[in-house]
Amino acid sequence: MVSSRRRPSLLRATVIASFATVAALSATGGSACPIAAKEVPKPIVAAAAEVAATPCCVEIVQATPAGYVSAPPGAQLFSAAAPAPAPMAVASRWRVIPNKLTVGVAPERGLQVKTILLARSVSALFPEIQDIGGVRPDGLRWHPNGLALDVMIPNPSSAEGIALGNEVVAYALNNARRFGLQDAIWRGVYYTPNGPQNSGAGHFDHVHLTTHGGGFPTGSEIYYR
Repeated sequence: MVSSRRRPSLLRATVIASFATVAALSATGGSACPIAAKEVPKPIVAAAAEVAATPCCVEIVQATPAGYVSAPPGAQLFSAAAPAPAPMAVASRWRVIPNKLTVGVAPERGLQVKTILLARSVSALFPEIQDIGGVRPDGLRWHPNGLALDVMIPNPSSAEGIALGNEVVAYALNNARRFGLQDAIWRGVYYTPNGPQNSGAGHFDHVHLTTHGGGFPTGSEIYYR
């Protein structure tokens, strides 16, 4: 009988203790249930600030040039795009060098530097031309002094040959300053950088080109496109 009267009291004590435990956990920020807390999203403003502070992409900037690609002492450098070679990029260790012109079909012995530049340029741009004359005996001074070229045109009387000769003349005139061009003769017309001057000059099988020379080469020149 005694034990049956004590059971309600024991139950009330257990319930009171449970409520006390829940209250204590709530007061201290705890949880009565072992459930993992969800991650609280970061504010948009904070996320934007974090992105701004973090580098996104890498930009490679060329360092100040430490030197230039150059020819040996005394060399004369010629380039259509830039008179001096491009600077060396120190940061990336890459060098950008304009395409060099190699020897073309014209014999260069006795030619002056501007004439060589013109001969190599014509060979590079017009590979169908397989014969370019240079120094030869003549009653006038241009060929003997290395100032003139005879660009022989394949099938010069055909429509294709005439068109090719016209292209060579136009190319030389359009780059007259670079080549130091004095004149061109083709199909009876005498041209200067200022335009055609007269007719009746012959030259129906080749384009005659004359430069101002620029001096004889020293052997250390580099010619660029």
